[in-house]
Amino acid sequence: MPDGPGVVPSVVPPHTPALLVIDMQNTLVAMAYRAAGTVAAIARLQERARAAGAPVVLVQQGDEELEPGTDGWRIVPELAPAPGETVVPKAAPDSFLDTELDAVLRARGTTEAVVTGFATEICVESTARQALSRGYDVVLVADGHTTSVRPGPGPYAAPEVSVAHHNEIYRNLRYPGRRVRVLPAADVDFGGGAPAAAG
Repeated sequence: MPDGPGVVPSVVPPHTPALLVIDMQNTLVAMAYRAAGTVAAIARLQERARAAGAPVVLVQQGDEELEPGTDGWRIVPELAPAPGETVVPKAAPDSFLDTELDAVLRARGTTEAVVTGFATEICVESTARQALSRGYDVVLVADGHTTSVRPGPGPYAAPEVSVAHHNEIYRNLRYPGRRVRVLPAADVDFGGGAPAAAG
């Protein structure tokens, strides 16, 4: 049916994803659940995003516990930014709060945030929700986010429970006008061809 007055155009907005890598820093990854597997999954996503020409944006926490310039503050070497990639400094769990992240994504025409990183229930969750509130579709990478392994009994959920819990929440989350998905890293599509086979 042709477009005309009063008819919504039939053009579908382009699918333009960007990979967000949140707080994968030496001190934090050292305390993370399933750290090696999470780092490996994100590294594969970085490789595929770069090959497809999709933006890779790293977010880096800086505060009194992660003092900028220290070794613990640095992004783990396996996930270091490639030349020309943006690293967004932040000081709060929400990666959009008082940062340039939204401007960076909009300048690249991003419509979908592919969210990975640390920690599931803090910075990953805060950033994913804000992305939705700011108009982005969201993919939460099921095996691409993690949280702390905390010693001894306490009020916190076990890390594997926290990760599974948030994956399930996002599988059932509905935002008007937004697409929310939870996908394993191997199924994420950056628009450069079919998703990679698991490996």
